[in-house]
Amino acid sequence: MCGFTGLILPVASRGREPSALASRLAPMSQALKHRGPDDQGLWEDPGAGVGLAFRRLSILDLTPAGRQPMASESGRFVMVFNGEVYNFRDLRDELRRDGVTFRGDSDSEVVVNALERWGVEVALNRFVGMFALALWDTRDQVLWLTRDRMGIKPLYLARVPGGLAFASELGALLRDPETRFSLDPNGLDLYLRYLYLPAPFTPFRGIRKLRPGHLVRIPLGEAAGSGPSDPPPEGEPWWSVARARRGGEEMARTAPGPEPGHDAAAVDHLEALLRDAVSLRMIADVPLGALLSGGVDSSVVVALMQQLSTSPVRTFTIGFDDPTHDESDHARAVARHLGTEHTELPVSGREALDVVPSLPGIFDEPLADPSQIPTWLVSRLARRDVTVALTGDGGDELFAGYTRHAAGGRLIPRTQRLPGLPRRLMGRALQGVSEPTWDRLAAWAPGAGAVRLAGQKAHKLGRMMAAPSAAEAYRTLLSTRAQGLLRTGGVGEGAGGDDPLAALLHGGDGGDGTFTLGAMLEADQTYYLPDDLLQKVDRASMAVSLEARVPLLDHRVVEWSWTLPDHLKIRAGEGKWLLRQLLYRHVPRALVDRPKTGFTVPLALWLRGPLKGWAQELLLAPSPERDHLFHPAAVRRAWTDFAEGRSQDALTLWSLLMFEAWRAEWSVAPD
Repeated sequence: MCGFTGLILPVASRGREPSALASRLAPMSQALKHRGPDDQGLWEDPGAGVGLAFRRLSILDLTPAGRQPMASESGRFVMVFNGEVYNFRDLRDELRRDGVTFRGDSDSEVVVNALERWGVEVALNRFVGMFALALWDTRDQVLWLTRDRMGIKPLYLARVPGGLAFASELGALLRDPETRFSLDPNGLDLYLRYLYLPAPFTPFRGIRKLRPGHLVRIPLGEAAGSGPSDPPPEGEPWWSVARARRGGEEMARTAPGPEPGHDAAAVDHLEALLRDAVSLRMIADVPLGALLSGGVDSSVVVALMQQLSTSPVRTFTIGFDDPTHDESDHARAVARHLGTEHTELPVSGREALDVVPSLPGIFDEPLADPSQIPTWLVSRLARRDVTVALTGDGGDELFAGYTRHAAGGRLIPRTQRLPGLPRRLMGRALQGVSEPTWDRLAAWAPGAGAVRLAGQKAHKLGRMMAAPSAAEAYRTLLSTRAQGLLRTGGVGEGAGGDDPLAALLHGGDGGDGTFTLGAMLEADQTYYLPDDLLQKVDRASMAVSLEARVPLLDHRVVEWSWTLPDHLKIRAGEGKWLLRQLLYRHVPRALVDRPKTGFTVPLALWLRGPLKGWAQELLLAPSPERDHLFHPAAVRRAWTDFAEGRSQDALTLWSLLMFEAWRAEWSVAPD
């Protein structure tokens, strides 16, 4: 696991100073030191105006033979590569039979020679792993940039004067001493709606995220573009969730799976796939462990790891002082049953306050997923003992584990069948009752305490009922109210335009009031998974130089999951049915069958407690820059309503707090 950055500047536009590339790349590379504290490298082609810089976290082949930038055996291709290709040993054996000679034992050397020997797209489709890479063809003067299928590893492209820059993190591009980027209001609006930025958007004009599974080919003569306002190239997909879905659903039609009650074969197949995926991700020349939350996904991964290991697996978890958000007891029980060597760290609100000032630097584009705090804390805990940690990310998105998957599948068709005007009036009526009033009503109802956050859920149901289509109804389940409360206009209000997630959702709307589970999962896998969850894990783990590996997102598991009928994902209103059946083989049901807590934090409690002073200062202190972007009265009202208990909407405030803290950290001013 590493980080890289680079520049491609045609000679006519960059000048002929011999040190120009190195002087620009030095601060950009330094910004990535946390991703690769063990080594660094720089390669230049001054005649072409191409420079590649690399930071190494040594995982495989710790010798100098694994250093990057790395040239292919012939010297034609030079590559920087972030990630791991887990099936590199099988690929290396095949390349050796084809006559390739290897100097070391790294997967990087296999990757660069496979790209040369088989061609870029053919090789990419044979890789099993997570990666982003840049490949310079010294003969044809072409730069290739690509990213793994699921977007586990990041890659950013920026239009700079005279050419292009690229890097593993946005922060490296912001360190380019010769380029300044301006805030993109479209990106801000998307962030406020979703709490993250769906690719290809970033918070800046002129910088784009390469989409997962995409490939960009840039001949040297085309690198400068048509001018400084020309956006970076977006490339073409060599793999996509949409293709995987179409292929899986077609396979399911031609060879249907087992009916309910005859599902053991599906569990067997899933176990075989995951066992191989986990086994490949346990290959490392450094200490290895796992992040264990106690939930289904991480427990499955740890159970298979322990079966494959000859010694106790190192597992790590954190707990919170709020019992409604604390899963440490469950994680401890799973670890005890499986026989792992378990480490646990309790975290209080005061300790969270110590972490918050670091978040804008760790997450170099705005991200308002509150689980960023525990993700960083557990990564820091694990890094004390291991360099590589497996995680359970991806299970909810592949096997329908979120409440919105089951509830949305029931409620959206029912509400959309109602006549439009009565439905919208009912939706507005639900939102017309304040959230605290709904909370009090829920407390008085039979089974008091069974419905948490009743007011938030009632308002979300109201917004869903008021939506004009099934696609928009599901979109409300993915959206916050921050954009509408704090800003006016902006993107994302229609059926596409500058909102890529809206465009995808409307493409899956059958127009008859239905919205399939497949459409929900495709949206989650295409945007929420890579741009929120995987970005969060990547930044949090790499901030402490920990490599996080995600076996559930092995592309073979992803593709097979699309062949499964819905009843193997949701049954009796409960998601991840198939994954649960697999876990039952390894862990007693009593440790599995419990309400889903989720890897998050007691955000409202903290914002009204230990984080209150920090939040109030950031939101209410005079700020012309903030007032230029947000309505001051709306900001003050949102904070006051929350602080005084009239609103429970901590996420809206967290999104604004994270944006303002990020803007201050990176000295970003509105135009």
